Amino acid sequence: MTADQIIEGILGKEGGYVNNPNDKGGPTRWGITQTTARAYGYAGDMKALPRETAKAIYLSQYWTEPKYDRIAELSPSIAQELCDTGVNMGPRVASTFLQRWLSALNMQGKLYPDLKPDGAIGNLTIAALKSYLAVRGKDGEATLLKALNCSQGARYLELAEARPANEAFLYGWVKERVSL
Repeated sequence: MTADQIIEGILGKEGGYVNNPNDKGGPTRWGITQTTARAYGYAGDMKALPRETAKAIYLSQYWTEPKYDRIAELSPSIAQELCDTGVNMGPRVASTFLQRWLSALNMQGKLYPDLKPDGAIGNLTIAALKSYLAVRGKDGEATLLKALNCSQGARYLELAEARPANEAFLYGWVKERVSL
């Protein structure tokens, strides 16, 4: 799966323009908040945000910058999961989930050293994932995907419990974002 295919899939989930009063993100188109669009340099009406601009933002801020392109070299499916979670929760959150799970699955440091869960993908995280996949293979990849989805689902529940207005989004978050 390519970055373009992954981003197209996310655009399909995010859809068009919304401005839900319960959403702290404010006006959003293609899943891009007005704040993110402005930071990227888009000054127009959010209802008119071009799909290509949204794709460029996703590629830059939710694929290349968090280094999911490097993860994709080892596992496109894990990169896809991280990118999708990053779009919805922020790349640092998604990357921290990966680092925490890799540390917990390293057989008490026998496979590779524990990682600092700082949300920044670097050489140590890449090396840990490479070692994990070398030992665990496709079954390990599937297990890691389940683990990442467990963290994602737990985070959605925490968000809804902490802010009742988020309950309006909880069903959709779980239905569209947490895979089996």
